[in-house]
Amino acid sequence: MALLQKKMRHFHICLLGLVALTTIFYILHSRSLLKMDNRHNMEYRKTPIHMVVVACGQRVQETLVMIKSAILFNYYQEYLKFSVFTEEHLMDEFSEKLSDWRDLFPQMFEFELLRLRFPNQSEAEWRNLFKPCAAQRLFLPSLLTNVDSLLYVDTDILFLSPITDVWQFLNKFNESQIAALAPEHESENIGWYNRFARHPFYGPLGVNSGVMLMNLTRMRQFNWEQHILPIYKEYKLRITWGDQDIINILFYYHPDKLYLMPCEYNYRPDHCMYMSICNISHSGVKLIHGNRGYFHSNKQPLFRELYKAIETYQFGSSIYENFLLPLRLALSDKLVNDSSCGKISKDVIIIANRIFGNKF
Repeated sequence: MALLQKKMRHFHICLLGLVALTTIFYILHSRSLLKMDNRHNMEYRKTPIHMVVVACGQRVQETLVMIKSAILFNYYQEYLKFSVFTEEHLMDEFSEKLSDWRDLFPQMFEFELLRLRFPNQSEAEWRNLFKPCAAQRLFLPSLLTNVDSLLYVDTDILFLSPITDVWQFLNKFNESQIAALAPEHESENIGWYNRFARHPFYGPLGVNSGVMLMNLTRMRQFNWEQHILPIYKEYKLRITWGDQDIINILFYYHPDKLYLMPCEYNYRPDHCMYMSICNISHSGVKLIHGNRGYFHSNKQPLFRELYKAIETYQFGSSIYENFLLPLRLALSDKLVNDSSCGKISKDVIIIANRIFGNKF
């Protein structure tokens, strides 16, 4: 009996030892996995999809809605970095809202607020070229020296697709291309550059600079700014659209440096208000550009309703119930359908219908 008790005690000790060793191994393994996961996250954060916007004056809310659309449509949960160049007195307003969103999505994006910087010798002239601060983007290669590539967008842009859709064009550049833009027009009959420009421009109809992929490394190697400054000095009395005209002139002289994106990546009222001149029936609109104030007017209600739907959606609530369904309803309104651009109502939500469906 004593021998049996001794054997049982020995068995229990061995069993407890085995459990202890198993527990220790599990803890160490879990910590190792956690470290690997954290290291992976850190490595992932080192190469985010980098987006830049320049916002001055009354553009704060419009800029925030643009950023909100990029986060909302970030279906693949890429890590995003937003760099906002803005005036000092606007930074607190940006910081408050973006910090709130970052607290909701700490693993999805980061942001930085940067002061405006122009060449010292002509700062006032550059600052007020065309629209306040718009020319800032011309100097990004020398301002963001640690950045390889980025997506620049105007404040009046909305993402209607994952940012990866436009970002993938960077991988399609050939060895000489340094930037990507979409055409200014698709039809010679309503083109602006081919009818009115008093300076050279890219291709037959020019390019629009509202959405611009930039390989900053290649732009620095090309000495981008050393090309920009002489162009401005020579043509400044003949340009109408400021930095966009300068970009058109540069790529007129260096067409091999530009990759041309399809029109659905910079869809504007001019694509639908006269006739439908951008084929989006299969792919849908990827990025929509409410230039000339179309997000805030009744000229083409479709643009206003898209902006309103994103602006009013609350992060954390059902995307399907509180964004997609209200947007579908708004776009079915008679006022929208009777407008020239109302005919693309189904096309602007092709991607939203596909990725949000009824699962959110």
